[in-house]
Amino acid sequence: MKKLMYIVIGILAVLIILVFTGNKSVHHEITINAAPEKVWDILSNMDEYPSWNPVMELLEGTVQEGNKVKYKFTQDENTKSEIGATVLQVTPNKLLNQKGGIPLVLTFNLKYILEPTGNSTKVIIHEDYTGIGVNFWNPQPVEEAYKRLNIALKNRVEQSSN
Repeated sequence: MKKLMYIVIGILAVLIILVFTGNKSVHHEITINAAPEKVWDILSNMDEYPSWNPVMELLEGTVQEGNKVKYKFTQDENTKSEIGATVLQVTPNKLLNQKGGIPLVLTFNLKYILEPTGNSTKVIIHEDYTGIGVNFWNPQPVEEAYKRLNIALKNRVEQSSN
């Protein structure tokens, strides 16, 4: 009986360690030659995503604070999934923040941040991950997907400004 108790305690200790050590993030920045308002108009118009956004497509919900939404996420040509999120914060021309996932297993906190830089806008896509599953997962393909998204956003905004 004592041996079983030690095994259970050992397993719980490992799980607790995995929960607290499971932290990773992805980050991509791009500068777009347009004002934050122009970038925001395109970034926040989810109905137009299929025409320019190769990574995210809104399937359900409305992007308003407190709402639940569902996206089709195209990580690459072979990896597509549906991802649910809760919209935490919408600050026009500055921030879109959403979170989701499975608590303790793998959660995400995704931010689109717009920073004015003279006549341009720096767009930052930053996503933090936590949970046990993070220890066994490579976020690099997601970072590459966000790079593609930022490049597509830049192209769309700058082409529509001409």
